[in-house]
Amino acid sequence: MTAPGSLAGLRPRLRPGVLVSEPLLLGPRTVHLVRAPEGGRTFEVGPREAFLMTRLDGARTVEELGGAYAEAFGRRLGEANWRQLLALLGGRGLLAGGPATPAAPGEAAEKPGNGVLRGSVRLVADAHATAGRLHRAVRPLLAPVPAVALLVLLTGMTAVLAWHLPELVDGAAAVFRNPVLLVAVATALWFSTALHELAHAVTARHHGGRVGEIGLRWRLPVVIMYCTVDDYPFLPSRRRRIAVAGAGAVTNLLFLVPFSAWWLLAPEGGTREALAGLLFLGVLQAFAMLVPLPPLDGYTIVSQALGATRLATSSRAYLGLALRRDPAAAAHPPRARRAYTVYGLCVVLAAAVLLGAFVLLVDALLTAP
Repeated sequence: MTAPGSLAGLRPRLRPGVLVSEPLLLGPRTVHLVRAPEGGRTFEVGPREAFLMTRLDGARTVEELGGAYAEAFGRRLGEANWRQLLALLGGRGLLAGGPATPAAPGEAAEKPGNGVLRGSVRLVADAHATAGRLHRAVRPLLAPVPAVALLVLLTGMTAVLAWHLPELVDGAAAVFRNPVLLVAVATALWFSTALHELAHAVTARHHGGRVGEIGLRWRLPVVIMYCTVDDYPFLPSRRRRIAVAGAGAVTNLLFLVPFSAWWLLAPEGGTREALAGLLFLGVLQAFAMLVPLPPLDGYTIVSQALGATRLATSSRAYLGLALRRDPAAAAHPPRARRAYTVYGLCVVLAAAVLLGAFVLLVDALLTAP
C-alpha cells in the first residue's frame, strides 16, 4: 500500500496563521505548541503530528506526505490514521476551507479578560502599533553593534557597582530609614518597571512578534504595567525569544546608567548616599527579574535556553524521582535529564544570590547607628 487510496490525491493545507513551535521538552516527552489563528487557542502535539502539520501546504498530496513521513519515522500511515488526523485538525478549525471553531475544553486562551473589576486595563487601543512607533525611535540601538556595546557598558557598570557593594548596601539602608527618600526611590523604580515592559514590546516588534496588549494590572496596593506578546513561543529563533525575554532586565540596568555616573561624580553626603541606595535596589530589581521561577523573565529565558515548556513542573517531577532513585527517572532521555538538573542548579544559585543580598541589607539596617 503506497498511500491511502481514497485520500492519495488530496492536498490538505493548514489555515493561514496557524503557528507550530520548535520541539520542546515536557517531562520525558517532546512536544510542539500549536496556536490557532482565531482566539489565540494553544495546545500541544507530538513530533509526528508536528512533522505532518508543518508540511500541509496545499502543494503536496497525501501520498507525497505519506512518503516523507515513512522516510522520517520508518512506517507509513494507513487511511484510518489520515482520516483521524484530518478530522482532528478540521475539528479544531486548523484546516483551510473548514470552519473556525471555539476553544475546546482544556485549551488555553492567551488573553485574559480586561476591566477595572478584573484588576487590569489596557492603556492603548492598538498595542502593536504603539510598539511600532516606539521601535522606530530606538531601532538603531537594537542593531548588533550598538546592542553589544550597550551590553559591554552594562557589564562594566555592574562590575563597578559590585566593587562598591558595601557603600551601596549602606545607601539602601539609609533610604529605608528615610520615608521621603523611600518614596522617591520607589517612584523611580516603578518608572523603571514601566520601561521594562515597554522594552519587551519594542524588542518583540523588532524580532517579528505581535504585541497584544500594553496596560496596567493591580493587586492593590501594587499597580504594575504589563505587556503581552501574542506569538512569543513561535518567534523564528531561540535567540530572538531570549532577546525579547531579557530586554526588560537590560532596560532596568540601562535606566541606572545616568544615576551611576552621577553617583561616581557626587561628593560624599546625602545625595551620594541616596544614589547608592537607588543603585543597589535598582540592580536588585533587575536581577530579581532574572530569577528562573515562573512567571519571571529569568524563567522564560532559561526555558528557552533549555528548549523546554512547563520547565518548573517537569524539573520538580524529575528531580524528585532522581533523588528518590526511582527507576521512572530513567524514562527521561539524556537531554531532559541534563536540562532539568541545570534548571535546578540555576534556581539554587539565584536563590543564594538574592538571599545574600537580602542578608546584607538587613544587616546594614540592624547595625546602622
